[in-house]
Amino acid sequence: MTDKTQPSAADALSGLVADGMTIAVGGFGLSGIPTNLIRALADTGVRDLTVVSNNMGVDGKGLGILLENGQVRKVLSSYVGENRLFAEQYLSGELEVEFVPQGTLAERLRAGGAGIPAFYTPTGVGTPVADGKPEADFDGTRAILERGIVADLALVRAWRADRAGNLRYRLTARNFNPLVAAAGRLTVVEAEEILDEPIAPDDIHTPGIFVQRLVAVADPVKDIEQRTVRPRAIVEDKESAHVDA
Repeated sequence: MTDKTQPSAADALSGLVADGMTIAVGGFGLSGIPTNLIRALADTGVRDLTVVSNNMGVDGKGLGILLENGQVRKVLSSYVGENRLFAEQYLSGELEVEFVPQGTLAERLRAGGAGIPAFYTPTGVGTPVADGKPEADFDGTRAILERGIVADLALVRAWRADRAGNLRYRLTARNFNPLVAAAGRLTVVEAEEILDEPIAPDDIHTPGIFVQRLVAVADPVKDIEQRTVRPRAIVEDKESAHVDA
């Protein structure tokens, strides 16, 4: 079994990054984002990046770090409402943005990973999303042509990996990670656990053939985008009222 592990996130990115690259990044909000690899990417100082991601994190966390450093030129994303700096850079013209419907973004990544150059979808017809894109009619349904996405580099977060790069994700942290892993010409993964024994074939979410480099997570902290809690007393009162009723 080929051992794809690297000593650190910096080593995992060494020799792979350059100015002007297109980088696809897994995660949804702050769930399942490759935190350690994002920080290592920021430390390289590369600039003029095109970032493909569901969102750009929040101020000071996740991909928001790259925005703060002025390393991003263009973003392809479906949701960016939690990042004030993103809004400021976009409105000032400093940042180029291509808004992509979330399902379309997922399918563009999947298509890129599967070697499909483009596909038609009715999503976005008659909206600014369709501007400049070829349109066709399929049995009375209008559809626009969307291009598959192939990134120069993909950054992914996994729950478990074996040393050959076979991956397994956990719960909602799976989100965009499998799609991103397949859509990169080169894919680098950070994993919470790296197993010496191979992962059983039926338990693999992303085959190691898609992964070039792998690193163990050095900082296990998982940030929460929006933490919402209720006092225990309120919950108990509502439960009591329901029972009494």
